[in-house]
Amino acid sequence: MTEGPDLAAMISPLSRALIEAELPVLREHGLSMWAYVVLLALGAEPLRTQAALAESIGADKTRIIGVLDDLQRKGLIERTPDPADRRARLLSLTDEGLRVRGSAQAAIQRKEERLLARLSEEDRRGFLRALQTLAALPREEITGT
Repeated sequence: MTEGPDLAAMISPLSRALIEAELPVLREHGLSMWAYVVLLALGAEPLRTQAALAESIGADKTRIIGVLDDLQRKGLIERTPDPADRRARLLSLTDEGLRVRGSAQAAIQRKEERLLARLSEEDRRGFLRALQTLAALPREEITGT
């Protein structure tokens, strides 16, 4: 066992600072943090139900309805009835949604570049690889439930 702060103690302040750095970019693009999370999630899978989306981003499905309404009003997503279950809605990004998501993500990644530039190239690759590995773990594996 190594001495020093635990993972959450190190990651939590970093995460809060990264979110704080993202907020001005998101405001410039007319997005809330939840809206950006939805746009990123829809990019990973073009069509999915609202319930599946909510589960994948860790949000209550009733909570994201307002976010989806706003994104649809702005022309960034489409919600269409699922032919297999007319009660369910399939979600997809519009061309404008793809554009806004890409523009916001590029601006955020430019800001992240300042932080990552503090690491050597080798440390940077290792850090990103380790972070991607840990982020891909199922929640149950992390929590032990």
